[in-house]
Amino acid sequence: MSSPVPPNAEPVQIRPITARDAPALIAAHIASQTLHAPWVAPPLDRARFTAWLAPVKHGRKVALLGECAGALVGVVNLNEIVRGGLQSAYLGYYGLLGQTGRGLMTQMVQLALAHAFGPLGLHRVEANIQPANAASRALVQRLGFRLEGFSPRYLLIDGAWRDHERWAKRAD
Repeated sequence: MSSPVPPNAEPVQIRPITARDAPALIAAHIASQTLHAPWVAPPLDRARFTAWLAPVKHGRKVALLGECAGALVGVVNLNEIVRGGLQSAYLGYYGLLGQTGRGLMTQMVQLALAHAFGPLGLHRVEANIQPANAASRALVQRLGFRLEGFSPRYLLIDGAWRDHERWAKRAD
């Protein structure tokens, strides 16, 4: 899958993450730790990577890897996919060191949303973002997400319960 490319930006492709991606992605996670903290704690070893990817097998998660010009760009996840009357998922995303500030994550999230609202048939995608994470807040605002609320001590990230804002976008 590829996305419409903003002026002066290179095209990004996304594809499902597989176990074969573990060595390169773990190395990229390790190199990107200062970029990720305290916003996200991606898997830094093979055992955690395997556990992180396991929900994909059960249809509860779609994990997508972004690549541009031969380099790994970032990850977009559609987590805890719920069917039935809800038809929703939680969106998670993060860039990798050396790939930020060029609009690549915006392209990746656009592609993931097209997949969520298209082939997956979801009605709603929710992004929970720490209030101080200005880059992530700006990204969802660019893509038309609406702020719906605030959840104190919402997610345990890297050993600490962190407050989050709830942003959502619907298919309609």
